Amino acid sequence: MESEYVTTPFGRRPMTLALLLKQRRGEAIAAGTTRNKWKLFRSACEARAGLGVTDRALTVLDALLSFHPEDELSGEKPLVVFPSNAQLSLRARGMAAATLRRHLAVLVEAGLISRKDSPNGKRYVRRGREGGIDEAYGFSLAPLLARADEIETMAARIAADRQMLRAMKERLTICRRDIAKLISAAVEEAVPGDWQRLSSMFQAILQRIPKAANLDNLPPILQELETTRENIINLLELQEKIQRPSASESQIERHIQDSYPESMIEFEPGLESGQGVTVERQTERNDQPQAKSGDDRPEGQAYGGAGWRFSVRKRAGELKSFPLGMILQACPDIADYGAGGAVRSWRDLMTAAVVVHRMLGVSPSAYEAAASVMGPAHAATVMACILQRAGCIASAGGYLRDLTRRAERGEFALGPMLMALRRAQEQPAARVS
Repeated sequence: MESEYVTTPFGRRPMTLALLLKQRRGEAIAAGTTRNKWKLFRSACEARAGLGVTDRALTVLDALLSFHPEDELSGEKPLVVFPSNAQLSLRARGMAAATLRRHLAVLVEAGLISRKDSPNGKRYVRRGREGGIDEAYGFSLAPLLARADEIETMAARIAADRQMLRAMKERLTICRRDIAKLISAAVEEAVPGDWQRLSSMFQAILQRIPKAANLDNLPPILQELETTRENIINLLELQEKIQRPSASESQIERHIQDSYPESMIEFEPGLESGQGVTVERQTERNDQPQAKSGDDRPEGQAYGGAGWRFSVRKRAGELKSFPLGMILQACPDIADYGAGGAVRSWRDLMTAAVVVHRMLGVSPSAYEAAASVMGPAHAATVMACILQRAGCIASAGGYLRDLTRRAERGEFALGPMLMALRRAQEQPAARVS
């Protein structure tokens, strides 16, 4: 256990109240707190932006952790490491001494390590007769362990934000493609409408897409694009018939021979829906378009007149979405892992799911595969369900991988799982009443 007296800096470095507070905060380790040092280091790397440290500073932290003899950091054991500058430089990939000192100062300023200076400023250890450490002077890793929960929560939030941003970028890319092809198809087929104006509006929106997209500046642009796409689809649905100029016998024959090619534009609206829109060209002599060879996806309700046909299709493997409130009713335990002990948004749910999957021993690759197949929100919902039934599941990671494979084959639905958990929550209340 670290000694609890204040350590003032050696040499010319001044003592400040901020340094005193950081030392005290670094000593405030809850009883029984332990962490695997490398897992905690990975969380610190994930939370780098929030911690205000550079990648070079993290390289120095990596080197310092390598001098701790055990993989587990514990508040019950010594946490001071005392490498020489030469050894620390070697393990920091040959970092120059001046650069090393600068990044050590960054780690101290960020509150990830603290200095424990000896009377002469050297780093060394004093051992007892039995070989144990009586006193050590160097760098203390106690602040890193004391902030473990904060660092892991910050890392989970950043990971969830990154997943959400990636999903939004995918939606934006698909929406851009949809609008461009829908306008192109409408112009080519002479569908009545002010397509030049819509095209100009579309280009104006594209010019406002920021180069450095984030969760603050991207949603309004995505909303505009999705609204534009919806307006275009509504315009096309209102057209009952495409006006075609009269043609000669040869032109009509050529038209009949070329009457069934399709122009298909599909989109994935992202987290809250599971449908795609298909635009198909129809012929004048047949109200039903031929099915495209190899396209065995189910077709839903159709719209449009004799010239155009619009259908709504459900993609294979996509999961039906449910309200967040319903998910929290079925899986109330997930709220304990949200920011401030509550889940108020989909973003909070995904952040909590990242914390839960680590706690249950689900590997990052298994969770990333589930998010890729099901979508980030659906993967987070599944993790909430697994947490709610954690006592009945032997291997959370294996169970999640099995659900991911079933979702890929289109054999998994969230509804029955949520309904069963919701009934389980309601039954105790019914027995009490």
